[in-house]
Amino acid sequence: MINKLDAALSLHQNVLRVRGQRQELIAANIANADTPNYKARDLDFGAVMKNAMSGVAQEGFNTSKTSTQHLDGAPSKVALAGGALFRPVMQGSVDGNTVDMDVERNQFADNAIRYEASLIMINGQLKSMLSAIQSQ
Repeated sequence: MINKLDAALSLHQNVLRVRGQRQELIAANIANADTPNYKARDLDFGAVMKNAMSGVAQEGFNTSKTSTQHLDGAPSKVALAGGALFRPVMQGSVDGNTVDMDVERNQFADNAIRYEASLIMINGQLKSMLSAIQSQ
């Protein structure tokens, strides 16, 4: 029974993980909008989901500690297809920063809406299962 439940929800579980990781990347882009030479990054959602569903495990975000007081980064459980990709440059800047705040805000909102939609689908699926179990 547990394996069937896990299999039924595994797609949504992977979607939520990848959407969460994408939201972190977009938030980092927004936070570094004024950082010189910062390059905006994003995930290829389709490629990452394909790897996640095939069970391929790769490193998550590559992080390095610059101080002994920093926390160790935990590797991601969801496969990243080659890691985060650099977002194409829409408009160059003098300081080398490639973050376009309009693009980032739109992507952040779009990803948040899709994350919420996945939660609603999981909730509906669980309610259907609960209803089927209770009617027996």
